[in-house]
Amino acid sequence: MNQWQNTPPTWGQSDDPCGTPWEGVVCKNSRVIALRLSTMGIKGTLSDDLSQLSELQSLDLSFNNDLIGTLTPNIGKLKKLTTLILSGCGFTGKIPQELGTLPHLSFLALSSNKFSGAIPASLGSLSNLYWLDLADNQLSGQLPVSSGTSPGLDLLTNTKHFHFNKNRLSGTIPASLFNSNTKLIHLILDGNNFSGSIPSTIGLVQTLEVLRLGKNRFNGTVPSSISNLTSLNELNLANNNLTGAMPDLTGMNNLVYVDLSNNTFIPSEAPKWFSTIQSLITLVISSGGLRGVVPRKLFSFPQLQQVILDNNAFNGTLDITNISPQLQAIDFQNNEITSVTLNSNYNGTLM
Repeated sequence: MNQWQNTPPTWGQSDDPCGTPWEGVVCKNSRVIALRLSTMGIKGTLSDDLSQLSELQSLDLSFNNDLIGTLTPNIGKLKKLTTLILSGCGFTGKIPQELGTLPHLSFLALSSNKFSGAIPASLGSLSNLYWLDLADNQLSGQLPVSSGTSPGLDLLTNTKHFHFNKNRLSGTIPASLFNSNTKLIHLILDGNNFSGSIPSTIGLVQTLEVLRLGKNRFNGTVPSSISNLTSLNELNLANNNLTGAMPDLTGMNNLVYVDLSNNTFIPSEAPKWFSTIQSLITLVISSGGLRGVVPRKLFSFPQLQQVILDNNAFNGTLDITNISPQLQAIDFQNNEITSVTLNSNYNGTLM
């Protein structure tokens, strides 16, 4: 408490935070088991003494922007910790590898800080981890995978969320990161410096619902195994250096959001799945090398709201007569469209 400013007004009004309760402090049998201090405007650093709260199970200090300094390695002594939420603070320095020694940790959120350095391989030892969010930091280096001597992220078969976007991570995505035992739902890697090809093993993770690989430097062809991801709702491969044929998404009938913009796919006509994926809400393929006539069936998908297909080479008549009542925005700027047939009931934006 002495190292913090702006602590809640009830703090210090009694000698015992478990006697007369202090706001945000949860006790059981006269021991502190949780600190819930999100969005309190607390200023200061996190003391090494934190480790003396040996019964602590949950620590939430999120969205206290002025909570700064490094994250003490002593946090590894909190062996009962299940939940650690430090998102939206001002922490700097490395993520302590001691976090990997917390056997019960299931929820780890360190996003939107200024952490730097590599992702500690020791996190691969967290066999109960459900949520891993390291997004929006300054982390660098490669994704650690296990070797004979050290753990890695591939061992986290129970983890459902990998949020690593908006960092400075680089290297390839190791093929061994994915296997058929992986239970990932969200794989969010956009806004990094990853390169190399997308591993075909990604098709083994049939639980995936969100796959965001945009704004990297991936190259090569999109693996055909991606069509195994039939639970996928969101696919973003935009702003990479991908080549070869545009991916065939036929049969991926749960997709609601697709963005394949700004790659270097082989020029082609509109793929067949433009007429089959009825679940689509948003389709974005700017500068996709697409040509020929736009299939009229695309605009009739019942939930469709946005079709952004600018900077392609579509030609002929754009037939927008059979349209979804949800449709709000249609963008075909910089194509070779010669005429448009438009449903008179459409009151959205047409560019």
